[in-house]
Amino acid sequence: MKPLRTEAPHHRRRALGNLAVAALLIALAALSLLWQSESILLRSPDASRLVVALAITIGYLALCALFLRARRRQLRVDPGAPARVDAGETTERMLVVYASQTGYAGQLAAQTAQSLRSGGIQVDLCSMRQLDPGRLERSPRALFVVSTTGEGDAPDMASGFVSAMSESSRRLDGLRYAVLALGDRDYVNFCAFGHAVEGWLQQAGAQALFDTIEVDNGDAGALRLWQYHLGQLSGRSDLPDWQVPEYSRWQLVERRVLNPGSVGDPCFHLALQPIDADLPSWQAGDIAEIGPQQAAADVDAWLAKWHLDGSSGVLIDGKAERLRDVAARSSLDARCDGIDAQGAAERLIRLPHRDYSIASIPADGCIALLLRQWRRADGSLGLGTGWLTEYAEPGAEISVRIRNNTGFHAPADDRPLLLIGNGTGMASLRALLRQRIAGHRYRNWLIFGERNADRDFHYADEIRDWEGRGAIERLDLAFSRDQPERIYVQHRLEARADAVRDWVAQGAAIHVCGSLEGMAPGVDAALRRILGEQQLLELTASSRYRRDVY
Repeated sequence: MKPLRTEAPHHRRRALGNLAVAALLIALAALSLLWQSESILLRSPDASRLVVALAITIGYLALCALFLRARRRQLRVDPGAPARVDAGETTERMLVVYASQTGYAGQLAAQTAQSLRSGGIQVDLCSMRQLDPGRLERSPRALFVVSTTGEGDAPDMASGFVSAMSESSRRLDGLRYAVLALGDRDYVNFCAFGHAVEGWLQQAGAQALFDTIEVDNGDAGALRLWQYHLGQLSGRSDLPDWQVPEYSRWQLVERRVLNPGSVGDPCFHLALQPIDADLPSWQAGDIAEIGPQQAAADVDAWLAKWHLDGSSGVLIDGKAERLRDVAARSSLDARCDGIDAQGAAERLIRLPHRDYSIASIPADGCIALLLRQWRRADGSLGLGTGWLTEYAEPGAEISVRIRNNTGFHAPADDRPLLLIGNGTGMASLRALLRQRIAGHRYRNWLIFGERNADRDFHYADEIRDWEGRGAIERLDLAFSRDQPERIYVQHRLEARADAVRDWVAQGAAIHVCGSLEGMAPGVDAALRRILGEQQLLELTASSRYRRDVY
């Protein structure tokens, strides 16, 4: 998945500028005090020079002191955490609203609020009974955790809000929102109230932070997807899982760079196979959740820092392990001075999983992944991509669990399918195409974008072969740096507006996969211009417009 964006440089420049101004004021104050002194030294030129020198020295020392104080404050606020998404965005308050019949939605809303707060976001938590449209109008961002009762009804606590919602003509153009919709697929109107809330927000002009997530009877996979988005919102990739992960043992059997010479970061194709079980089943669009590990050098440094022996045996949940192995899959922030190996192991917190779209189907005999290597501001590799692309040797054991991602599965019938994506979003698109083609469904249209055609066209030979034999009916490519002007997938989409309308009229579904910033909103805006607001809402409601963006 896409790494978190680091804090913008202008915030750092502004902070340093404020420090410099403060130091200058201190220096001027010091100069004034010294100059007004009645000391006889000031009556000579040498004394005047001494005053100036002292003032400069004081100003310099003040600047250093202020800088160090700001640095210590930064470390106290966010010790060792990844940089946030955007300082301007994370300082906004987040409203978390829940509508619960049995208390479960309220519990999830409280966990949501806690996760956001641990990422540095100020959160207001309230029930839908406490919410009025005016408060919503004043909120820049809001998350809704809502359940559906009976045959599509709202919880009792939401009855007042439902009335206000139906009668209100307020505009919410400044609001960005997301919905976690709880329901039971045994009922016909699955997650109906969640989708009603979503539809009302859209009609009022609010913009989605990400697509609505449906939860069937507390489905753990859907909740992990929600947690992933909370990490994105708070700029923290290390938020702990709400549930202890249960992984299967897989082996890394293949790894190769797909874009040698690219101006962008390296992209890797990886293949994983199960070690002690048969190949499980999954569908195109599903997600591989990987349990990452620390670099061996970082584990060694942590052990040495606390004078611990990595070969020491410890007990974790009744299972005997080496301390080194426990540390490898844990955050290394724990202080372990003066304690033994068992005490250190009990202080360690397991690393949260990383999500990657599966680029293959079970008939391929492996889980294939397509991921871009990512580095932090200090040049070190990100946890997930670092583990999979560099630290794990070929043949290494990889912890994997598969998450059912029903919201991005292919249509079950022969309808046309328009696939739009960029970058490593090709992973899901490739799996969807492989599944469709294996089922002899050839009404496929792929619109894909990257930087340069000769280096960044992932799986180019395979896609060209599909096109050549008619397994892909249409193929449009947007390589942004192959010409002076920047061309992206949304531009290709708008240039084919008549064909898009024709395909939709024939019942086509639209799947979008790739970057949440830039590509996804650009494609969404283009589709609104091509199809109109109302038709795109209808496509969303009927699950014919689906997105897997990150």
